[in-house]
This record gives sequence, C-alpha cells and structure tokens, in this order.
Amino acid sequence: MNETTSNSSRNFSDYIYIIYKWRKFILINLLLVTIISTIIAFIIPKQYRSTVTIMIPPDTQSGLGGITSLLGGKSSLSAMGSRIFGLSSTSEDVLLGILNSRTALEKVINKYNLKDYYEIDDDNFDKVLKEFKGDFSALPNEYGMIDISIINKDPQLSADIANYLSFLVDSLNIVYSIERAKNNRLFIEKRYLKNITDLKNAEDSLYKFQKRFGIVAVPEQLEVTIKAAAEIEAQLTRKEMEFYFIKQQFGETSPQYLNAKKEIDLLKQKVKELKSSNELSTTSNVLFPFKTMPDISIQYLRLYRDVQIQQTILEFVLPMYEQAVVEEQRSTPTVMVIDKAVPPQLKYSPKRSIIIIGPLLLVLLLMIPITFWIERNISISNFRNPLEEKYNKLSNIIRKVYRIKI
Repeated sequence: MNETTSNSSRNFSDYIYIIYKWRKFILINLLLVTIISTIIAFIIPKQYRSTVTIMIPPDTQSGLGGITSLLGGKSSLSAMGSRIFGLSSTSEDVLLGILNSRTALEKVINKYNLKDYYEIDDDNFDKVLKEFKGDFSALPNEYGMIDISIINKDPQLSADIANYLSFLVDSLNIVYSIERAKNNRLFIEKRYLKNITDLKNAEDSLYKFQKRFGIVAVPEQLEVTIKAAAEIEAQLTRKEMEFYFIKQQFGETSPQYLNAKKEIDLLKQKVKELKSSNELSTTSNVLFPFKTMPDISIQYLRLYRDVQIQQTILEFVLPMYEQAVVEEQRSTPTVMVIDKAVPPQLKYSPKRSIIIIGPLLLVLLLMIPITFWIERNISISNFRNPLEEKYNKLSNIIRKVYRIKI
C-alpha cells in the first residue's frame, strides 16, 4: 500500500495510536516547558500597582457674582463673561494632558531617580521616559474621576510616586490657571482702561454741550432711541470680545467663527442704520434715525448716547476685570484626592499561572501536529525531493533520541 492510500485509510483510532506511541516525546517536552515556564515565572521580579483617585471639585460660585451684585446686578453679563474667558474652569482633559506631559513625567523621573531603577546607563532620557510610560497610566473611570496608577517593584515607591503625581497635577494646573488668568487680566485691563478714558471724554463732551446750549433733557421718544442704540452697541462690543476668543480657540474656518462674524456684521449694519440712514428698514413709531433730528438735538443725543454706551460697557467689563484679578492671585487647590495611594499588599505581576499554563497549552497544541508530521516523514520511503529526505533523517533522529518504537 502506498503512502497516499495509507494516509487516506487511517481512521480516528490510528491517530490516537500515533499519539499514544509518541507519548514519551509529548510528555517529555511538556515537562521541559513546564519546568522552564515555572523557573521563569519565579525568576521574574514581583511588581506592585498603586492607584490614587482624584476629581475636579464641583463648580462653586466664584467671586464674580458678589462683585456684580455690589455693582448693581447684571448676573447674565457676568455669566457670559465667565464662559467667554474661561474663568474658574478646569476640565478633565486639561488634567489628563498635564499628567501625560513631558514636564510632569520628567519631574517624577528626576525626583525618584528612575534612571537607575530602569538600569539605563547612557544619557538617553527618552529611553527612561519610554520605560516609565509603560508603568504609568492616568485614565478616567466610570464615575467621572481620574485614576493615576504606578507599577513598581517597591510597593511603597509605587504609592509615593502616585501620590506625588496627584500633588504635581494640582500644582501645575494652578500655575497654568494663574498664567491663563494673567493673560485674561491683561487683555481685559487694556479694554477696561480704554473704557474709563472713553467714558470720561464722553461725559466731558456732554457737560460742555449742556453748558453751552442749556439742554438738560430730551423727549421720551428720543430717549428710547438712544437706549436702543446704546444696547445694540454694547451688544456689539460683547460680541466682538467673544469673537476674539472664538478666533483664537477655533480658527477662522470654524462654524463658530462664521456664525459669530454674521452676528457682528448684522449688529454693525443695525448700528450704521441708526446712525447714518435717513429712515429705518422697519417701520417704528418709537425709534427715529438721528439724521432727521434737529442739529442741536442730534448733537445732544449723540453725546448722551456715547455716555450710555461707555457706561454699559463699564458694567460688563469691570466685574470681569475684578474677577480676573482675583483668579490671578488665588492659588487654591484645583483637584481633590478621593483615594490616596497606599502601598499594595498583593502583587500586580507576574501572573504565574498564566506564565506556566499558557506555554503549556500552546506547546500541547503544537506537539500533536508535530507528532503526526514526524510519523509521516518516517513512513516515507520514496523521496520526491532532497527536502523530504532531510525531513526523514531528522524525524528518525528524534525517534531514536526519544526511543520511540516503530
């Protein structure tokens, strides 16, 4: 019977017999793998994982509301300003960005001399950084908090590093918040000082006009027109300030930028219409274009309008300026430590059962087809190529070494 016929006529019991015949080969190799895996599992040093859990404190009322109430209200303006300038805000992404930054990781590596811990002899800091990143993780958990985990051979050191990182992220975030508040304060301060100057000039001009012509009041309709114009210009100023930050944050091609630009263009059109047009685009029994008013009245209204505009801007800018000053000077904690890291008592790795059982199962799965392959090579008598002859010699050597009877 040739080889093809022999292979095709084998049934399940034949394969079981082959495995039984080569049992010594299979068992010896499994035993060797088990011994080697066990030795490796106990040689690998134990590592411990320590975790600290932090969270962003719940939002509380900042000093902005109190300042606004002292100045006569306008809570909506204050809230808008707080959102525009990002005062008193810390996001989860900011904390994760700080934790994974090179600055923070470099401080940890230098403080605990991790270069020696990872046994890196050269001065390549990136190697140390790569090794440390493998033992470090900072991830949000299902409760909206952040878990900072450190793996180390020393349980106490793993806890110390994790706790230091929780302190480090807080201190660096405070520095970042103060720097951001400083930039906001400088920008708002510039606008505030300009507003003070403009308000003084507007008041002086109105005073001189009133003193010259003896005007102390205007009809109610004109007063309504002035207030409407003042409100539109104040709204335009707010939108321009918001537009500045949208441009810085999202860019000129973003939908937010384009929508804000349309709003500003519309407000500018309305302002221009009230100031320069002979008639309004919409019929109104209350509002009248300034150009139709007598010369003296329109001069008075313009001067009075400038004062109102600058006063409205002041009511918006001053609370934000005071809040920016407070934010720049304060250094209160920005994160709360929920669970402080403690030295773990149970090892994190190695998983000895996996190290031993995993290779054992893998070798067992490989040994069975290898056994069939060896048995097939031994049974070949007519070689079709030199490679089959080499396989036959190798298979016979294995058979002799393990003393397998044909």
